[in-house]
Amino acid sequence: MEIFLDPSIWAGLLTLIVLEIVLGIDNLVFIAILADKLPPKQRDKARLIGLSLALIMRLGLLSLISWMVTLTRPLFSIGQFSFAGRDLILLAGGLFLLFKATMELHERLESRPHDGSGNRSYASFWAVVTQIVVLDAVFSLDAVITAVGMVNHLPVMMTAVIIAMGIMLLASKPLTNFVNAHPTVVVLCLSFLLMIGLSLVAEGFGFHIPKGYLYAAIGFSILIEMFNQIARRNFIRHQSHRPMRERTAEAILRLMGGRRGGATNGENGQNAAEDQTLPQETFKDEERYMINGVLTLASRSIRSIMTPRGDISWVDATKPLEEIRMQLLDTPHSLFPVCRGELDEVIGIVRAKDLLVALDHGTNIHTFAASSPPLIVPETLDPINLLAVLRRAKGSFVLVTNEFGVVQGLVTPLDVLEAIAGEFPDEDETPDIVVDGDSWLAKGGTDLHSLEQRLDYFGLVKPGDDYASLAGLLIAQKGQLPLPGETIDMPPLHFVVVEATDYRIDLVRITKDRPHDEEEEG
Repeated sequence: MEIFLDPSIWAGLLTLIVLEIVLGIDNLVFIAILADKLPPKQRDKARLIGLSLALIMRLGLLSLISWMVTLTRPLFSIGQFSFAGRDLILLAGGLFLLFKATMELHERLESRPHDGSGNRSYASFWAVVTQIVVLDAVFSLDAVITAVGMVNHLPVMMTAVIIAMGIMLLASKPLTNFVNAHPTVVVLCLSFLLMIGLSLVAEGFGFHIPKGYLYAAIGFSILIEMFNQIARRNFIRHQSHRPMRERTAEAILRLMGGRRGGATNGENGQNAAEDQTLPQETFKDEERYMINGVLTLASRSIRSIMTPRGDISWVDATKPLEEIRMQLLDTPHSLFPVCRGELDEVIGIVRAKDLLVALDHGTNIHTFAASSPPLIVPETLDPINLLAVLRRAKGSFVLVTNEFGVVQGLVTPLDVLEAIAGEFPDEDETPDIVVDGDSWLAKGGTDLHSLEQRLDYFGLVKPGDDYASLAGLLIAQKGQLPLPGETIDMPPLHFVVVEATDYRIDLVRITKDRPHDEEEEG
């Protein structure tokens, strides 16, 4: 044991342990990839058997140092190449490594999905163990030759091999879990094995490739992959802060071929690649419009859905009965809020035909309207919870008020349907958006969500905006009420105010820049 009192022996031992671990990493990575082909209960057993066989094989080879030396003696020559036993082993191992890594890489890049029911086909246990044994033979030969070249004492070699294999055994499971949990890491490791296989074949033909070059390339690739994993983790963390409903909606819209205007460059590139592989013709425009309406309903405000205050037809109970009768007959609406002098003093919600009958029978209008009190919701209520209130209304509508109790608008079931499926104008109404040649004519009160659908541009609605109409958008962009004839540019869209008064925008012409590819074709 006096050899272990020599400081140079300890230095050689530590250096050899590090080298044995480095030389064994590729063996460990491939064992991890092969073990993933087995059922989960057999993977730990396969790793243990694989590393144990590697240890036994290396210790056995170290015990046969005299035989190892003979492996370097030439056996035969072909042309200018002479081959020894070591060269033949390296050639066979390198070719096997190239073949196996190529097949594994092909399988990974094919990305064939497994059966979701859990009927995944696993490899035979002993078939995997056999492949591990072959790999152990190749990698052990390289590791043992390195050990023989560095240290002259057999006990030191065996001690270094045992310690290195013990460390690798402890690190095998975490490394296996990490490799199999990150598909890009698996592809990177298989690329390393291709490079190592090529270097083994080259050495078999007598072309020595310095290990430092290989390890430098591997180290640089690992550094780049580490940056990739950090970026991926940060992206996932950022995505986790967004509502699940919003992420699900975007994913479904991508499947339908829809695009979101606020996506980042990286996301746009990924989405474009996905769009090229998806059959967009399977979804018609109307289907995409309705699905988009359903998915974005929760993110909308009641203000973007409701009929605004200025468009509400209401009955003033203080007016003469004959005037009320003429209003009911001349207006196509079937439901009216009955108010006391002003819209904010609502008495109740009545049906026009029922109120006409009540007037014919001389019933007091205040008493009649009070029997059907209105349902009132705050403007901060989200549309999903609004649906439950509309169910309680039983075919009527609900009034929307602000924090001061001032009526802001009303919502009917038809308003919700229009938010999902598009506009259904009444007989006395014109559509909010009309195609006019290469442009569109839109009312100032047009809902921005509907406008995005019609223009196929999704950059108008932004979280936190306190407006929901086209007029609100233009006023916010201009900083004041635009005048007729003024143009507001929001590339690729351009808005020209066609009609406006001192207090509102009535009509806007919208043009859209053509994509560059369409301009080149033209």
